[in-house]
Amino acid sequence: MALRTKTTLLVGLFFLLYTWGVKAQVKVEVEGRVEVARGQNVTIPCLYTTDDGIGGLTIEWFYLEPTGKRHRIYLQDPTMRIEDTATPFTGRIKVDVNGSQGNGQVILTIMDARLGDEADFICRIKSLTDGSHEGVTQLRVFERPDIPTIEGVDTAIWYTNIKPVKIGSCEAKNGYPRPNITWYKDNSPLVNIPNEVSVVPLVTMDSSGLYSVRSELSLNVVKEDKDSDFYCEVNYLTVGGNAMMESNKIKILVNYPTDEVNLWVKSPKRDIKEGDTVELQCQGNGYPQPTFTFRQGGEDLKSNSNVLELRDVSRHNSGVYECFTLNAENFNDVVGNTTLLVNYLDPAVVSPDDTHMLFQGEELNASCNALSSLNTHIVWMKNGVKVATGNILLLRDIVYDMAGTYECMVTVPQLVGMETSSALQLIVQGQPEILKPQITSLEETVESTVVLTCRARGYPKPTIIWKSPEVQIDTVSSNETEDEVVSMASVKVTSDMNVTCNAVNQNGNKEVLFSIKASEFLHALLVYVLVIQTDTAIPPKKIKRESSGVIIAVLIICLLLLAVLGSVLYFLYKKGKICGRSGKQDLTKEKTSRDNIVVEMKRDNTEEAVLLAVNGDKKPGEQEFSLPTHPSLIHLYRSSHYVSQGNYEQKDDTKRSQRLCGDEWEGTSKEG
Repeated sequence: MALRTKTTLLVGLFFLLYTWGVKAQVKVEVEGRVEVARGQNVTIPCLYTTDDGIGGLTIEWFYLEPTGKRHRIYLQDPTMRIEDTATPFTGRIKVDVNGSQGNGQVILTIMDARLGDEADFICRIKSLTDGSHEGVTQLRVFERPDIPTIEGVDTAIWYTNIKPVKIGSCEAKNGYPRPNITWYKDNSPLVNIPNEVSVVPLVTMDSSGLYSVRSELSLNVVKEDKDSDFYCEVNYLTVGGNAMMESNKIKILVNYPTDEVNLWVKSPKRDIKEGDTVELQCQGNGYPQPTFTFRQGGEDLKSNSNVLELRDVSRHNSGVYECFTLNAENFNDVVGNTTLLVNYLDPAVVSPDDTHMLFQGEELNASCNALSSLNTHIVWMKNGVKVATGNILLLRDIVYDMAGTYECMVTVPQLVGMETSSALQLIVQGQPEILKPQITSLEETVESTVVLTCRARGYPKPTIIWKSPEVQIDTVSSNETEDEVVSMASVKVTSDMNVTCNAVNQNGNKEVLFSIKASEFLHALLVYVLVIQTDTAIPPKKIKRESSGVIIAVLIICLLLLAVLGSVLYFLYKKGKICGRSGKQDLTKEKTSRDNIVVEMKRDNTEEAVLLAVNGDKKPGEQEFSLPTHPSLIHLYRSSHYVSQGNYEQKDDTKRSQRLCGDEWEGTSKEG
């Protein structure tokens, strides 16, 4: 019984220990591959599962040499943490452990990754009770190469080569792992083809472990390769996969013979006219450009390389020009040609030419022509104004205004700056014409001097003669211009007179009459104004002679003064200062007051009016007023009194009816 019980206990303990050992087995999971760029930090994670806590685990990190030998770099158990010395990773690693009961994570961090760090890393976890487990991670380190550089050959390549020749090289430096170079021509990859394409790579590695790859391309060049683009492509591994970079594109110089030549006008870029400088350029389709020879009309021309310059060309330079060279392959002439057309415009010819003389009323029919290789446009100009269009100028019923210079201007609308001109001088003959003055009738003051102007035109140029039956005329000046004769004469006004300007030439004569009226009134007015200004009588002979313009201005001023005087008299009348207090007065009535003024107006056979005035005694403070006694001034006073009062009326030579100060008069009798 006791034995059965003991046996049962042993079996139960065994079962318990068996099942406990199964649950306590460690499991490790790691990444198969970790990538990093050189110089960066890299982390390698290690996940584990166990029933033991962290304190009951032993953690180790190893790396494998290429030979398969294992080297530990880190150890951690419940009692210590050790970073192994004398390894490539000493001082550059850090291990972080974290987790809970049953699960955990161990992270290995390597700082400043190097190319030599590429290796397999082993994470090993061991429990205190049962077993251990480990996982392996492969670490890869990358370095991107520099941008590829490409170089083409410096010399040209003859396309007739029968074997590949070097055309360029491409290099990619400092990459890890080793990059690869691929050549392209016009976006098509080039591969090794015997006797056509040869690509030779050259790989080097420096002390740091970085690779540099150089590739040389040789090609059996054909003519079409002159227009092709060549470049290389660098393929390399990096974090995350593959990558590529392209170099610049280059072209190669291909020597090939010329089998076609083109010749054209390089300048000017328009129609050519006489006097231009023309450049002809010749170019072949080969490389390099051969030496060209220019020829025209079977005669070789001197040129500068592939350009022929023709200075100051004329219509004689028109024709077919050739440019030719020798084909270096078959030694045949290769020719190009072009036709040169030099446009011309001959000088304009006017008929009749130079100077043409016609009589008034005749007709002018002139023509203008200019020979040209292009269509022309003709206009006739006179004094800058267009008078006709076309090659015919027709003038009917010619008058003096049509005389002058007519210019025929010929232009080529198609070609700016191509123009010519010629002129015709038209002279019109006939009897003189006098340009009528604006004023031929004028009124001037006696004793004044008038300057008269007379303008005449005609061909031959007329002579101007001044005449007057009343007075002698002095010519002040006489001037001649291209179109007319101008004469000025001075006339002294003594009475009414007529002055004639007579223009005479061999074809006839014309005259104009100036009528001058001598004004005594204007003369008297001038005297009266001067008397008022100086308060003294000035003999007429001492009055300064003035021009008619000054006299008119003085007349206007005097009329204004007389109007003011009339207003003052009317005011005094209203105040009773003159002509009594009211009512009418009889001329025969005896004077009863010193303040009254008696006025008698008479008219004799000489039409001279006399005004007599008797002044009464002056009152204190009053100023004596003396009326003028000069006959002309008497006439002036009549006129001014008539203007200011509006009440002067003359019936005949013996009877007069006047209204003065509101009184009616007839002779010396008073009418009720």
